[in-house]
Amino acid sequence: MSKKTLNLTDRLYDYLLSISLREPEILSELRQETAQHPSSGMQIAPEQGQFMALLIQLLGATKALEVGVFTGYSALCVAMALPPQGKLVACDVSEQYTTIARRYWQRAGVADKIDLRIAPALNTLEQLLTAGQAETFDFAFIDADKQNYLNYYDRALQLIRPGGLIAIDNVLWSGQVANPLVQDASTQAIRKFNQTLHEDDRITLSLLPIADGLTLARKK
Repeated sequence: MSKKTLNLTDRLYDYLLSISLREPEILSELRQETAQHPSSGMQIAPEQGQFMALLIQLLGATKALEVGVFTGYSALCVAMALPPQGKLVACDVSEQYTTIARRYWQRAGVADKIDLRIAPALNTLEQLLTAGQAETFDFAFIDADKQNYLNYYDRALQLIRPGGLIAIDNVLWSGQVANPLVQDASTQAIRKFNQTLHEDDRITLSLLPIADGLTLARKK
């Protein structure tokens, strides 16, 4: 028996998907289309999307926030898991990427649950705070430019209710965060972000080695 997280071989990963993943056809189609996109590396893994949907259901979430939409896979996972009256505020700067997202949201019948804001995410988050929406969100997912992670987290923590959850993607950064020879700006930003959350006593913390690393921060 291993006392540490398993290193998944391709064979074991395929097995994991075969006995765990219950991906609706609409999500599979979106993932396959995104795989052909030049920036397909920004797509979250399907098992991560399914895990996030489970978190939404466990929280009993009705109001969610997303920073970084891309082609809309994670937003679709969340929106489909929300109850009929649920709402997701989704932040992105790209009309091009989110045109794909809108098409699939419409096909899945969840477009009315998603409030897409095309603007710099920090502006949108500040607008939500100014509008009196602090501590009204149940769940937030951050998956955008890494050098703003701490800024997004700071605003999301204000917007999330006590007991709410923030999920942050790419915190293991393909292993680069553990390589002292890698010193580019994004890697350094993620290292600083990870260390800051480790020391933040406002949250309960768990970093999971799922996909590219997913941090869960529950607001106390």
